[in-house]
Formats: sequence, C-alpha cells, structure tokens
Amino acid sequence: MSLFDTLGRNLLFTLDPEAAHGLSIKALRCGFPVQGRPVSDKRLHVSLCGIDFPNPLGMAAGYDKNAEVPDALLGLGFGFAEVGTVTPLAQSGNPKPRIFRLTRDDAVINRLGFNNEGHEACEKRLVARAGRPGVVGVNIGANKDSADRIADYELGVKRFARYASYLTVNISSPNTPGLRNMQARESLAELLSRVVAARDAVTQNQPRKTPLFLKIAPDLHEADLEDIAAEVTEKAVEGVIISNTTITRPRLASSAHTGETGGLSGKPLFERSTIVLAKMRRLLGPQVAIIGVGGVDSTETALEKIRAGADLVQLYTSMIYAGPSLPGKIVRGMAQFAASEGIASFRDLRDTRLAQWADRPLD
Repeated sequence: MSLFDTLGRNLLFTLDPEAAHGLSIKALRCGFPVQGRPVSDKRLHVSLCGIDFPNPLGMAAGYDKNAEVPDALLGLGFGFAEVGTVTPLAQSGNPKPRIFRLTRDDAVINRLGFNNEGHEACEKRLVARAGRPGVVGVNIGANKDSADRIADYELGVKRFARYASYLTVNISSPNTPGLRNMQARESLAELLSRVVAARDAVTQNQPRKTPLFLKIAPDLHEADLEDIAAEVTEKAVEGVIISNTTITRPRLASSAHTGETGGLSGKPLFERSTIVLAKMRRLLGPQVAIIGVGGVDSTETALEKIRAGADLVQLYTSMIYAGPSLPGKIVRGMAQFAASEGIASFRDLRDTRLAQWADRPLD
C-alpha cells in the first residue's frame, strides 16, 4: 500500500464502518483521492453484449448505492462501475450496526438490507450524467415490504434501461428475507420472463437493447445452478454475475464478529465463488456473459477469475483494505501480464483453467 492509502485506511478504520463508507463517498464526490491517468491499453478492451469495456475490472454494486460517484470511480482506473442496489422506494435498511470488519481475513460481514434513496433520486443523478463517457451499470432490487417483488424489478427496468449501460437483477442478497427464494426455478422463470419483456418494451425504439444480467448467490447446489442456467438460456438473458455474498463462514481467522448474521464478502469468498463461476460457465457455454465477483484483491486473483470462465471481474471489499489505488494497480498488472505473455485479448485467457475449477465439489 502507498503512504496515501495507509494513512487513509488508518483514518477510516478509526470510524464505524458505515461512517467510513459515507466519508469515502464524500471524498470521491469532492475529487479526492486524485489518481494517475487510468491505463489505456487495447489488449485490455473487452467487447461484451454490445458494450466496449476499456478494461475488465469493475466496481461491484453495494458501494455507490445511489449513483453519487460513478465517474469518480471510473477515474480510479475501473473499466466500469455498477451502482445500486436501488429499489423503487427509498428504504433505511436493517437496524444498525450492520457492517462488521473482519480485519484478519480481509473480509466484511454486512446485513444492510438494500438501504438506498430509491429510484427517483438515483434517476436524477443518472440523467445529470447523460452523455458522459464510461460504462455504468445499474443494479436493481425489490423493496422489503413489496406486495409484488417482480413488479419492483419491472419498475427498475423501465426506469433505468434508458440510462444504464446494463442492468443487473439482484435476487441474491441474503439480507432481504425471502429474496433468495426467487432463485428457485419456478419463481425465476416468471421473474426473467417479466423483466425481459419490460426491457424489450422500453428499449424497442433504442439502437440496442440494454443488456440484462442476473446476480446469483454462491450458496447454491449443483441442481440449483442447472435450473438457473436453463432459465437464463431459455429467456435469452445476456449474462450472469457470480456471486453475491455468502452466508457461510469458511476458515475465518478473525475472532470478533464471525457470529454476526449477514453476507460475508472479501478474500474468504474467492474459492467458492470461483467454483460456482466455473460450473456456470460450463452449463451456460461460451456465449453467455459472466462477471466474476468475490475475493478479487490483486492482479492474480482477477486473472484467475478470467481463467475460470469470467469475461469481466468486479471488486469492492478489497478496496476497503487496500485503498483507492488498488484498481489502478490491478489494471496496470493486467496490462503488464498481457505484454509479457503476448496476449492480444483477455478472451484468449478465459476458460484456460475452467476444468480445474468446475470439477471441484461445492460441498
């Protein structure tokens, strides 16, 4: 870590995690921290679902819930940023405290519960940045007390399809009761049918359809993955994001907070999320887009996600521990790797370790 990152981390770690998060958003909104010019290298470009990503590394949803700083995040070196999760109505989320650092594991447990300012506030910010360059996805969810959660996702599609580079349908958070049940095949079939229809209707006069991605949990069994893959294929959903946080607690070194309920993210999630990623790539075949998330904290872990079957990767928790220079470091490392290995496109690296990961058991 640079001195700047170390000082920043030490300052933020004196604060409650949620207060520290809010301070980091304010800092980005004010133009800090200032980073060098993002890496520009044609070998890093990824063309996916009609979108040109300048590099394969993105900021995952959960950090910029209300679309306050997507352009500042792109300025840190990310090839794309995903805002949200945003729900139709503003909601405060679960009671505090609800974020817990597991510092010995470079991990976090959260049970936020889709706290956000709602569609209207998010839309105003996205309208204000309309016309600016950069790939910005919008992650949509359902209100906790909604009488029709699928209708909430339809509303999200209708509201943001015009402004988003892509849309992510998030049914995998463990912090909204019953939400993960929507991954079951019958529920998923109805959800995907309705959101695809909503997307097609709202983008019928646009040059292209806004791609839809489905974000799934890592805590799934082989049969669950087979059902999800079948529905994604049948409904022609453009991609899958693997994965959200886990409710398991694998091999944790931290002594504090490990018993807290909520989703675990960070380094301990890497192994299982990558196994699920590879299994889904095998089920979906080579054409469906996959974004790999979970435990990405270095150039090597980002590359390994790609070797396991990912087209793109995302991070969030690791930046809490490594600081805002991390995305730039990872992308520079990817460029150096491509140069040293003579790689013309990261598509050539994808799936090169698919079997090694997909053959590993989930349980």
